[in-house]
This record gives sequence, C-alpha cells and structure tokens, in this order.
Amino acid sequence: MPAVADLRSPYVKVGRLVYFGRMLDKIRLHAAGRLPAAYVANLGETKPIFFDARCCVFLGLSYASIRDRTLAGGTDEEILAWAEEQGKCHTDAECVVWNRFMVKLGWRDDRSAMLRVRVEEFGLQGRPIETVFDLIDYDEGRDPVRDRAWESV
Repeated sequence: MPAVADLRSPYVKVGRLVYFGRMLDKIRLHAAGRLPAAYVANLGETKPIFFDARCCVFLGLSYASIRDRTLAGGTDEEILAWAEEQGKCHTDAECVVWNRFMVKLGWRDDRSAMLRVRVEEFGLQGRPIETVFDLIDYDEGRDPVRDRAWESV
C-alpha cells in the first residue's frame, strides 16, 4: 500500500507507548474520510489480535471512548494522559514490556506464518522484514532497517 499522508510509523512513540499515535492518526484520518478502505476494516476492537484492539486492552479503555476523546481534540500527549487517567495505570516497566511485545510481533511467534504470507501478498519479498511493524513500514514506503526504527523504542 502506498504511504498514507499523516499516518505515522507504529514504531513512533507517544509518551511511553509505541503504536498509540498511529491509532490516533487512523481515528482522525477515518473521521476526515481520508483513511484508505484497506485500513478501515482493522479499526477498533472487532479483531482482538489486531493492534487497535491490543492497544485498547492494554489501556483498559474501549475503542469508542478513545475515538470520541481523540475527535474532541487535543494533542496526542493530552489524549494519552486522559487514557492513563481513565483506564489502567501502568508502570514504566509495564510500558517497556508493551513496547517490546508490540515491536517484536511476528518474530518467532504465533504471527510468524501470517507475516510470511503478508510479505508475499504485499510483494515485499527480499526485504529484511522480521516483524509486523517492519511489514507496515515497508508497505507504507518507510525503511525501518535503514532508519533503525527499533532503537527509538
């Protein structure tokens, strides 16, 4: 899929969390009618193993509540502060575990087979894709290996 303007890499952190900012981007883009259809099917909590749902579970909030708060306005940091107040309170150590879990999905785990299939489907064979985050970045025109994206986590 070509790059989507205003949709950041899942590696980018907001506060202490990877992926959270990407979910906010998808919420905003969808509300503006700018989120490609291929992304719309993966929004929210309908698919428990998908990243939006995992993020909602980690935060202890419904997707609808995060969506509504996001669309009410504010910075990403303000929305994350709200989520941390309204949902589950996490230690720094728990956030590190979340980040490490998310950035490594697809590497030697139950998502590995799916990752190989998606690499083929997306025509990304030959790229050093080891995780789902890598797949997303390559698919959207970023190079996480060149940029050493994992080092910012």
